[in-house]
Amino acid sequence: MKLQSDTLHRFLFEHAPIRGERVHLDASWCSVMERHDYPPLLRQLMGELTAAAVLLAATLKLDGSLVLQIQGNAAIKLLVVECSGDLKLRATAKWEGELQGSLSELFGDGRFIITLVQQNGKPAYQGIVELAGDSISEILQNYMSRSEQLETRLWLAVDEHSASGMLLQKLPDQAEGDSDAWSRFTQLADTLHEEELMQLPAETLLHRLFHEEDVRLFEAQPVFFHCSCTRDNVGQMLRMFGLEEVESILTERQTIEVYCEFCNHRYEFDKVDAAQLFSATAQLKSSKTQH
Repeated sequence: MKLQSDTLHRFLFEHAPIRGERVHLDASWCSVMERHDYPPLLRQLMGELTAAAVLLAATLKLDGSLVLQIQGNAAIKLLVVECSGDLKLRATAKWEGELQGSLSELFGDGRFIITLVQQNGKPAYQGIVELAGDSISEILQNYMSRSEQLETRLWLAVDEHSASGMLLQKLPDQAEGDSDAWSRFTQLADTLHEEELMQLPAETLLHRLFHEEDVRLFEAQPVFFHCSCTRDNVGQMLRMFGLEEVESILTERQTIEVYCEFCNHRYEFDKVDAAQLFSATAQLKSSKTQH
């Protein structure tokens, strides 16, 4: 049985109010990494947050996307991952200087922000808390327990070419036929080695951990790297600056270059492009005033 690339598997326990997920990312993860030259420690943290974002997004019925963001005021300034409801992901980070030390030293007085974004790009929900935990998994577990009142455990692992994770979550408002199930299942999952999490197929991994339990494993869902940036979106951003500001920049630089921080794609606008942008805006406004 082979390990499936870029997949998420959902599973649940038939006789306990507990669900789980297992994700393995390789091509999608490499697509994130190949667009920037991230230091090894930052790659590790980004891989863990990316796997976690896919796991958490899959627990929600999203008509939009989930954004996990860590903001810091030390060496790491920003770490952000976005995963859509159909499991399309992208990620980026900002940092300065050499990275070393604990999570608190890397981020300083940081904040963790979780945002649910609607399809129209507007936030439907946002939670902001101080960083609490010595690892990415601890930060997310503490947030879910304190802010969402959902008992959640995460196991995450990253290497040079892939990122993997497993999630267990205790379902709310359900009668517990087995009162010890949560404690027993999490203790079993704690015996999992990083190599097993990275290398074992979902079926083998679940049998290794829970072979005495009745577990239902669902069909795999594909996970993709996808950046939603477009030239039209960048044009909309330039329109927000206004014609005078854009013309001022073009007088100084001849062209405006915009790079997407997620995919590193370059968009260039010259004076002709700018004229077309604001001409289209003027025409749109004119059409709206006609009766």
